[in-house]
Amino acid sequence: MPQKNKRSKVFSALEVANICGVVNQTAINWIKAGHLKAYKTPGGQFRVTPENLAEFMEKRGSEIPESLKTILREKQIPNEKTLLIVDDDKVLNTLIKKYIEKNFENIKLYQAYDGFEAGTIMTKVKPGFVILDLDLPGVDGFSLCKKIKSDLMFGNPYIVVVTALKEPNLSQKVLDLGSNYFLTKPLSMEQIGAIVNQWINMKTNI
Repeated sequence: MPQKNKRSKVFSALEVANICGVVNQTAINWIKAGHLKAYKTPGGQFRVTPENLAEFMEKRGSEIPESLKTILREKQIPNEKTLLIVDDDKVLNTLIKKYIEKNFENIKLYQAYDGFEAGTIMTKVKPGFVILDLDLPGVDGFSLCKKIKSDLMFGNPYIVVVTALKEPNLSQKVLDLGSNYFLTKPLSMEQIGAIVNQWINMKTNI
């Protein structure tokens, strides 16, 4: 790869072809047909961003190479001072928000009340910490947790799952989905505070 700075890396049509195992003209045809998003340089050459290439490969069912995954991870660094609370219980959602505001400085807080709203905020903000209820309208917390942890665009945020659901092996299920912590309702604000503090210290010591 000609560029050393992976954060600004874009791919030529030839590089796309090499990654996908096709000839250069095939990659150009994909671009011209609108299947693969690209832009043109002032010199008329096609350029493809890592995000657009990964999206294209996922749609085709192609395996994304580790080199591309690494570039995406480095580009999608979550905002470590941003926390998203996802819970359709607006009273509890606001209580958590007020508690964190009172006890922690310099953390920007966002609130979502359903899975769709959470997904929109995740895409725009890329919070470093997510408090996630499982029983949500729209996209449920199980699906959302799996999506956040498996999709490179979100940057692998710290996730604390909270729920009032009672199911066998539920804690292990959500941990297997990628959650970092599992809490049952009713919640202890002090416990949430301890986890947030642990997360802050962990990031400070890296």
